[in-house]
Amino acid sequence: MRETCVPSGVALKDTGFGYTLSVIGGKYKMIILYWLAENKVMRHNELKRGIGTISFKTLSVMLKEMEADGLIQREEFPQVPPKVEYSLTERGRSLLPLLNLMCEWGENNSLKDLPATGALSAIEHRASK
Repeated sequence: MRETCVPSGVALKDTGFGYTLSVIGGKYKMIILYWLAENKVMRHNELKRGIGTISFKTLSVMLKEMEADGLIQREEFPQVPPKVEYSLTERGRSLLPLLNLMCEWGENNSLKDLPATGALSAIEHRASK
């Protein structure tokens, strides 16, 4: 483990840690990354169905940001109706070890250790957002 991710006197945004947070931060980016890792290629509506709780507008914004950051590739096919597919770039795939570590951390530190009512209410609260 590194001594510190943010050396004293350096702004968080000017560090590798800050940059990583800016690229993967947000409610849905890691979820989109997960779905594309699992399915290789997906269309907008497939991602929407997989995520479920995201609006079409928010999904479009997230996809544009991720494309601008070089994490995903957008391939448009010239046909009617229009067909667009999204897939991970090599740069996006380089985040998969981080995604796997997050999954592992969640499995090891989930709410299962809380009393049933506490865990249930926390999960219900999170699901209602």
